[in-house]
Amino acid sequence: MEKKYAFGETVISQDALKARVQELGREIAKDYGDESIMAICILKGAVIFMTDLVRAIGTDVKLDFMAVSSYGNSTKSSGVVKIVKDLDTPIAGENLLIVEDIIDSGRTLKYLKENLESRGPKSIKICTLLDKPARRVVDLKPDYIGFEIEDQFIVGYGLDYAEHFRNLPYIASLVEDEAVEE
Repeated sequence: MEKKYAFGETVISQDALKARVQELGREIAKDYGDESIMAICILKGAVIFMTDLVRAIGTDVKLDFMAVSSYGNSTKSSGVVKIVKDLDTPIAGENLLIVEDIIDSGRTLKYLKENLESRGPKSIKICTLLDKPARRVVDLKPDYIGFEIEDQFIVGYGLDYAEHFRNLPYIASLVEDEAVEE
C-alpha cells in the first residue's frame, strides 16, 4: 500500500505571500544600505520566493544557486545533507543572503551555513519564507522570516512533495488522500 497525497486547506494566501515578500525586500534593502548582496537560492524550493524577493529588494543583487537534499521523496528529513549543486561563483568577501523556502529541523541550513562560512564571505544572513521553530533540533535563528508556521507538511509557492505542487500560487497543507494498492 502506497500513501497518496493531495493539497488541503490554504495556509497562506497568494495575497499574503505577495505582501510579506514586499515587506521582507524593503527590510533587507534597508539593512544592507548601499552594500552589495549575493543572494544564494537553495534549489528547488526557494526559487519562486527568491525571484520575487530580489525584485522587492530593489537594489543590485548578485544571484547564485545551490541544491541540497535531505528529504528525497519523503515528508520527513533524513538528517543526511547532500550538496547536489554547488555555487558557480566565489563568495570570499561577499555579503551572503541565503534564501531558503522553509526551516524545519535546521540541520540542513546549519550544515550549509558552516560550509559557506569556511569560504570566507564578509557576512552571512538567512532569509526564510517559512519557519517551523517547533521542529528545530539545532541552534539556528534566521535573520529574516516570512511566516512562522505550525508543524505540518505544506506545499505550494515552490515547496513540493516528490516534485508535485510547487506551482501552486499559495501555500497549502499536504493531506493524505487515500491508500492505493500497487
